[in-house]
Amino acid sequence: MFYLTATEMIKLLRAGEVSAVELLDAHLRRIEEVNPQVNAIVTLVADRAREEAREADRDLARGHWRGPLHGLPVAHKDLADTAGIRTTYGSPLFADHVPVRDAPIVRRMREAGAITVGKTNTPEFGTGSHTVNELFGATRNPYDLSKSAGGSSGGAAAALATGMVALADGSDMGGSLRNPASFCNVAGLRPTPGRVPSSSATAAWFTLGVPGPMARTAEDLALLMSAVAGFDAASPLSITESGAVFAEPLELDVTGLRIAWSPDLGGLPVDAETAKVTAQAPAVFESLGARVERVDLDLSDAEDAFRIYRAWHYASSFGDLPQDRVGENVRWNVERGREVTGADLARAERLRSGLYQRMDDFFRTYDFLIAPVSQVPPFPVDAPYVSEINGQALPDYLSWMRSAYWISVLHAPAASVPCGFTGDGLPVGVQIVGRPFADMRVLRLAHAFERATGHGARRPARP
Repeated sequence: MFYLTATEMIKLLRAGEVSAVELLDAHLRRIEEVNPQVNAIVTLVADRAREEAREADRDLARGHWRGPLHGLPVAHKDLADTAGIRTTYGSPLFADHVPVRDAPIVRRMREAGAITVGKTNTPEFGTGSHTVNELFGATRNPYDLSKSAGGSSGGAAAALATGMVALADGSDMGGSLRNPASFCNVAGLRPTPGRVPSSSATAAWFTLGVPGPMARTAEDLALLMSAVAGFDAASPLSITESGAVFAEPLELDVTGLRIAWSPDLGGLPVDAETAKVTAQAPAVFESLGARVERVDLDLSDAEDAFRIYRAWHYASSFGDLPQDRVGENVRWNVERGREVTGADLARAERLRSGLYQRMDDFFRTYDFLIAPVSQVPPFPVDAPYVSEINGQALPDYLSWMRSAYWISVLHAPAASVPCGFTGDGLPVGVQIVGRPFADMRVLRLAHAFERATGHGARRPARP
């Protein structure tokens, strides 16, 4: 039961063929069975979840349907505030922190009927695409426990891949929804900034970091988006379009669509195994009727723009914390942020503005861009980060994530969808990028791709 899609679970609940309590118990048994091996869920609230499931069943018996997620077991990333449930942000500084208010995405999931089972692991303050921290240790890849689950929403991805939850939320600044989805053979969507509202006391207008959905299928991503997208006055960037658009059919006639294929986003190093797997994607889209053209796309202006904005954000958001008590990666980012000048910010804004205009022209020619999500397959879990690709040394812990964080600068929706497996059986995802605000079209193309390939149906042999 725990490997059904969330959409299938909802149908069973509505038909009375399974109760919310039965569904929850199946997932709690799965958590007990596999979580000790993968370390995806770091705070479990089983008793609270059972009471919520009983209340959900009472509502069903009264004919009251709370919303599109009614009765579904979910988990929230440990960066998202959950009222009454410990939220550590992956940091020893907040080891015992219990918020009094839900983050907007959590509140909307609960209002839509979802049942919270707990919190998923993340690196400290979401810093990096490898999920490890001093409080809880590392999350392991379900397809090979010696490998990383990616990050920073790695706990969410591993929980979904092993059937511990039906849906999960996450967040994405430099690839944190897309990279772990790619590493764990599930689906993740980085929405257009403002599509899923968020609140912040320190960076309310910051557009690089966004909350979003993770699931096992594109259809389930759309289901979760139908609950969490839509206007919220708490977010100054909030898009007014209702989340109801994501409840519309996902079928898409791919015939004649113009798809640009970039195997390396303009010369980035890509591991040979990753390149081999992602190179199969263009033929799939062509078999569906699309016109696919390889492009030489130069996104290099995104490099400095991303790093400057990111550094500024870290200094602004975490610079007041005791720097001798935060991890090395957070401290490094804060130090870089303290070096940012007004001239740097002006340069970042010029670079990003020019890139946005060039991509606006690009999307007048092409309907979508496809590319690798990550430049490497899952790497050893005891490695702090990827230090070289194809023999090319990388200067710091951020550099191996360029294929994801360059896309973050574009203000565009981007989905990670299972694309296949390396010779060692490790998952690899393909990234589908659409023009800004075309989130539903991205999900529709992702849905067409996953139905044509079936790669997402391959489950881990163990655990």
